[in-house]
Amino acid sequence: MDNIVLTEATYYILLALVNPQHGYGIMQETEAMSNGRVHLAAGTLYGALNAMTEKGWIEQLPTEDGSRKKNYQLTASGLEVLTRELKRLKELVRNGEEMLGGIDND
Repeated sequence: MDNIVLTEATYYILLALVNPQHGYGIMQETEAMSNGRVHLAAGTLYGALNAMTEKGWIEQLPTEDGSRKKNYQLTASGLEVLTRELKRLKELVRNGEEMLGGIDND
């Protein structure tokens, strides 16, 4: 599981699934967390969800009879991937701040 680098969209989808959600909720939360930078189309989202399910990072929860709404949640493996990515991102920021001498260009 070493050296996995997540796309921004994948990172936010996993982050959104710290609490179980359905597809539309994931789309909304991802867009909100990224301040509108990451906008997921339905096809993109469901393709990513299928790929992450196959990798064992998330799982689909049982659906209620007659319901078409699919809810997903993070697995232990997905939490590990997300935690490693957060650590990697913190290292990137720390190195950038050290090299730039703490310059804030916001």
